[in-house]
Amino acid sequence: MSLFGLGSRNQKTFRPKKNAPSGSKGAQLQRHIDATLGSGNLREAVRLPPGEDINEWLAVNTVDFFNQVNILFGTLTEFCTANNCPTMSAGPRYEYRWADGVTVKKPIEVSAPKYVEYLMDWIEAQLDDEAIFPQKLGTPFPPNFRDVVKTIFKRLFRVYAHIYHSHFQKIVSLKEEAHLNTCFKHFVLFTWEFRLIDKGELAPLSDLVDSILQL
Repeated sequence: MSLFGLGSRNQKTFRPKKNAPSGSKGAQLQRHIDATLGSGNLREAVRLPPGEDINEWLAVNTVDFFNQVNILFGTLTEFCTANNCPTMSAGPRYEYRWADGVTVKKPIEVSAPKYVEYLMDWIEAQLDDEAIFPQKLGTPFPPNFRDVVKTIFKRLFRVYAHIYHSHFQKIVSLKEEAHLNTCFKHFVLFTWEFRLIDKGELAPLSDLVDSILQL
């Protein structure tokens, strides 16, 4: 079982798992990720492999983190409901409203499960858009690629923040806290390595983030 595999009992996915960009170096880089994660050294696992293209590395890892959050949230869908979580919050001080800037320009208040559904739909649309995440080897990434990736990671963080603030006791009762913590540590180290999330965005989990980064 891989480091991030959940037992078969909990292999619920929120939506189908995405594969790494196929025509790129995706499969090769995915093998590198799996090998380095298997060593248990997450700080080493997030580093750009020597000689590799930074955008290729960001692309493959973005798919990977999307899948990790997808599986984690999938284990909570029966508990994270519109009744239990009427707003997308991360504790009493932080509430997130949904807007994608295209179909929803003015942020709207939605329940946590609806927010995550909108968010995952939006990320999936970015991952499937070959103008943003090119599938063919040698196809250039767009000039705004890093900005898109930063927005994806900023929003994925909000799912982690909601899980920790609203569902951590359920995660503990499912005996998944070690898995959650490992996934989140990997996520934080990667975003910190490539400066993908502004420090202020991490405020809802600042103590946990600081302990991971040992600031």
